[in-house]
Amino acid sequence: MLEQLGAPADFVARRDLPLFADATEFEIAHVSVGGREHLLVPAAAAQWRTLRAAAENEGVTLLVISGYRGFDRQVELIQAKLDRGEPIDAILAVMAPPGCSEHHSGCAVDIGTPGCEALSADFDRTDAFQWLQQHGNRFGFRLSYPKGNRWGYTYEPWHWCYRLTPLGDV
Repeated sequence: MLEQLGAPADFVARRDLPLFADATEFEIAHVSVGGREHLLVPAAAAQWRTLRAAAENEGVTLLVISGYRGFDRQVELIQAKLDRGEPIDAILAVMAPPGCSEHHSGCAVDIGTPGCEALSADFDRTDAFQWLQQHGNRFGFRLSYPKGNRWGYTYEPWHWCYRLTPLGDV
């Protein structure tokens, strides 16, 4: 699939990216203002709801921008960027290739908060990010892609994942 998208066949191995299977069992973790249902695996969904309620109790609003995203949807998103003229190298600096996205697992959430542009590095300047830094681990969530992360992805302060173990090394 990577070659069809224009990436080298050894891209995953060169970056030592973990593989994640598509989840098969889901619960609604969050419903956005527009009515979109964001799905996670049951354990992650339950912990997300608990985490979100704890944040709300302290005056911090956490919103799900994105939850579960399957392999095929990852391909579609990358292809859409390619169709807009973005080079594959630039795309794969900000998006995991199909099969390597934590979103496939149903454990990852892209988190937003009112007053901050979605999927922006400015999220790390919000009370929501500070709250997650202090309390996320208590609920099993961790920041996946900090600055200088080992996989070479750009810094994503909005991307958090519930206790996830990859399928194995490539």
